[in-house]
Amino acid sequence: MLRRVAAILTVISATSAFAAAPLDTSNELIISVRDQKLVLLRNGAKVATYPVSTSMFGLGDARGRMTTPLGYLAVEKKIGDNVPVGAVFHKRRLTGEVLEPNAPGRDPITTRIIWLRGLEAQNAHAYQRCIYIHGTPEEKKIGRPASYGCIRMKSKDVAELYDQLPVGALVQIIPDRLPKTEKAKPRQEMSGGVVAVAANVTPQPPPQKTATAVANVAPQPPPEKTVTMAANVAPQPRSQKTATTTAKVTPQPPPQITADMLAMPPSSSLTVEEMRTAGALAGARQKAKLAQNKRL
Repeated sequence: MLRRVAAILTVISATSAFAAAPLDTSNELIISVRDQKLVLLRNGAKVATYPVSTSMFGLGDARGRMTTPLGYLAVEKKIGDNVPVGAVFHKRRLTGEVLEPNAPGRDPITTRIIWLRGLEAQNAHAYQRCIYIHGTPEEKKIGRPASYGCIRMKSKDVAELYDQLPVGALVQIIPDRLPKTEKAKPRQEMSGGVVAVAANVTPQPPPQKTATAVANVAPQPPPEKTVTMAANVAPQPRSQKTATTTAKVTPQPPPQITADMLAMPPSSSLTVEEMRTAGALAGARQKAKLAQNKRL
């Protein structure tokens, strides 16, 4: 890219007498006669491509000929700020007419005029010959040679190009195909307007919202309600009533078991303790009886 710019500046310095407007090498148009296309470059990157029409009479810069010149040129003037799309010019003045695309019977210059000046000996007459980039109502012919020396475009395309191309921008008309160029990275739209392209955006730390979300996922202490409930379940000191009840259920001496009670069959009215005591006494009596029988 640097070598190419250096070569351009060398050509321009050798023909500085032809140049009037300051040259802007950051913005450049390349027009391919073979492809019938125009590409807009900014800092060497492709911004947009449009179909065009060059001369139906071939290439050249001879006076009195309706041919398209080749080589390096520059945008010398721009005419048509904010005029309606399809507005008709005659000798670079508005006529008041506005034509729709492909309106029959007319072939005037419409919408915008981008006037070119030659920067080389091979296109030195371009400005005097009124070589323009301009709109035309004959849009059905765009894409093939159909002009009288100028570069024709569709009205909406030339209006869009006009707004992006400053005075002094470099223009190169070539007979070959368009060169391959990298596409410019799209701009990002923000609430405050257009920001830098994606290539210029440095990595940023994670947004605050993400950090907060992670923090919210971390374990949290039990809520106050849970703590209060746990406190309510904790053991409480015994009340007076409880102490009184405990005193009433203290163990009592085993009840007296009589012989009549032992002779009685088991009853569901006896308590467990009474039944255990009766069984022990019955076993003692049985042992005593066996011992007496042995003595006899």
